[in-house]
Amino acid sequence: MKQRSKQMKVLIVGSGGREHAIAWSVAKSPKVDKIYCAPGNAGIAEYAECADIGAMEFEKLAAFAKEKEIDLTIVGMDDPLVGGIVDVFEAEGLRVFGPRKNAAILEGSKAFSKDLMKKYDIPTAAYENFDDPEKALEYLRTEAKFPIVLKADGLALGKGVLICQDLAEAEAGVKEIMEDKKFGNAGNTMVIEEFMTGREVSVLSFVDGKTIRTMTSAQDHKRAKDGDQGLNTGGMGTFSPSPFYTKEVEDFCNKYIYQATVDAMAAEGRPFKGIIFFGLMLTEDGPKVLEYNARFGDPEAQVVLPRMKNDLIEVAEACIDGTLDQIDLQFEDNAAVCVVLASDGYPEKYDKGFEIKGLDTFKDKDGYYVFHAGTKFDGDKIVTNGGRVLGVVAKGEDLKAARANAYKATEWIDFANKYKRNDIGKAIDEA
Repeated sequence: MKQRSKQMKVLIVGSGGREHAIAWSVAKSPKVDKIYCAPGNAGIAEYAECADIGAMEFEKLAAFAKEKEIDLTIVGMDDPLVGGIVDVFEAEGLRVFGPRKNAAILEGSKAFSKDLMKKYDIPTAAYENFDDPEKALEYLRTEAKFPIVLKADGLALGKGVLICQDLAEAEAGVKEIMEDKKFGNAGNTMVIEEFMTGREVSVLSFVDGKTIRTMTSAQDHKRAKDGDQGLNTGGMGTFSPSPFYTKEVEDFCNKYIYQATVDAMAAEGRPFKGIIFFGLMLTEDGPKVLEYNARFGDPEAQVVLPRMKNDLIEVAEACIDGTLDQIDLQFEDNAAVCVVLASDGYPEKYDKGFEIKGLDTFKDKDGYYVFHAGTKFDGDKIVTNGGRVLGVVAKGEDLKAARANAYKATEWIDFANKYKRNDIGKAIDEA
């Protein structure tokens, strides 16, 4: 048993805004003395030594963790988790926070997660799975009610979901997903699902295989343009907590969704250790699960972690050791809003390599954060290096104040093709 006094070395796998928020959170832990990140970005470099190893290079990452005597690895991203990075690390005797491959399938296959929910009576939209495009078309022509949702089964960067208003759109969607393979192998199987209406809420949770502790709620804005217009993106901003996630909703989810999911995975011989992200739809018939993710959301992590009072390392270790029942998870009684500064043209075509000015403004300001998503160093300058460039986050005593603070802080930053949505968190006016 390692002595508790020993200062830990931690490796974070990933390179986005979520990983920057994780690095910031880990850096606050008194248990940690050195942080590495692979591959990292220019913002993460403030807290961690970045190593040029890709998130999918499992063998290289495990060798690096051994060489550097890493005590704990935190995997931020979905691809490596679904690909089985945790199994590779465990086989090498390395401690790692995240689900094994057989549990990450909860996110990796929409067909698996829908079947699981059906089997264990977890509330979700009615659906059918198809691996033959002809059968899918036949179903759409004979049984389907419109509007209807088509989902590529595998990982498609959060974008493999089509909402089709009529049969013609649905036929084109089947072609796009299953025949043209727009989302690659993710489209080998497709889920056709009833269209649900209501508000979306995201709830992240820590899980140790049997116990679950939910974090504070959040809500994401997926569309590129104001008024939820434009294309789906990885997320243009978030706020936390969601005013629509009431005590009543929480009680229902505790009873029928959260623990039920953890128990279902354990019953299937796929105990889940790590983070389950519940994407919920608050329908007229009560909350239903839209999707599961097997990691922190991005940009949800950027508003949830700054509000968490606990030491992230302590909670992650409890998940690994199966002692989460001893953790009292606590969040500040305030709110946070994240506005993503993107490159104009995202998610389609955009230029990168522009110098970013104003980052230092955040240094001495309490309750204001800038998390890097797509940035890199160019000599001693920091330049844009992606569609989503930065997540500007601010806290406030309530959502209104946090929102005003976040939008004020977006003005401190400047780069040539800076683009943002102007209505992140606008829904709170309706709450």
